[in-house]
Amino acid sequence: MAKPTKIKEFLGTGRRKTAIARVRLATGSGKITVNGRAYDSYFCVEDQRAMVVQPFAVTESNGKFDVRVNVVGGGPTGQAGAVRHGIARALLEVDVAMRPALKAQGLLTRDSREKERKKYGQPGARKRFQFSKR
Repeated sequence: MAKPTKIKEFLGTGRRKTAIARVRLATGSGKITVNGRAYDSYFCVEDQRAMVVQPFAVTESNGKFDVRVNVVGGGPTGQAGAVRHGIARALLEVDVAMRPALKAQGLLTRDSREKERKKYGQPGARKRFQFSKR
């Protein structure tokens, strides 16, 4: 009996704000699935869809890879940023020669901006209650 052929998958983890995306890249027809749904039905806003496919456009590899993504946490924009970061990292595992193109667009840098916590004695992170001398 012949052994089943194992499809080689390339893994990448992307993060943005509180969203974490686990990306699996395999050679295929360009199908992108996010949490079991097609990416264009998961991300409703066009900017978010463009953000997700940006690493493929930069490396000129549109339609060459099937992408499966599990993403948790955050909101839609943070999740789209996490997916973009994860796809860029997975593409780096496919071919290290893509690094300069991805790096030039800033797709390999993790966006470290997070929400600042609210402090006690004031209404928000930075805002203060109104001061009155009398």
